[in-house]
Amino acid sequence: MKIAIPLADGKLCAHFGHCEQFALLDVDLEGKKILSRDDIGAPPHQPGLLPPWLAERGANVIIAGGMGQRAQELFAGQGIQVLVGAPSETPEQLVSDYLTGSLRTGVNVCDH
Repeated sequence: MKIAIPLADGKLCAHFGHCEQFALLDVDLEGKKILSRDDIGAPPHQPGLLPPWLAERGANVIIAGGMGQRAQELFAGQGIQVLVGAPSETPEQLVSDYLTGSLRTGVNVCDH
């Protein structure tokens, strides 16, 4: 499984479409561990671009702070699960919490 996390200053970016880069973490679900991490620069902001772009890079899950409803629908159409309302933590902390079932998500900070 590959988990994508939008980044700003090394932590989760609250506004998904305006992040600086993405951390892509390959994980072992059974062993509940991170296998590798690859940070890649985000493409220029363009509506509808990120769902196929991240799907091409193998993302299965996105952990986000905030994401608009339409974007969530576009990701679902690519077969990518979206979790919103995650705290601004490091990718490793977020993925570790996700793998152990302790990731706490709150309010989606994006309202469009």
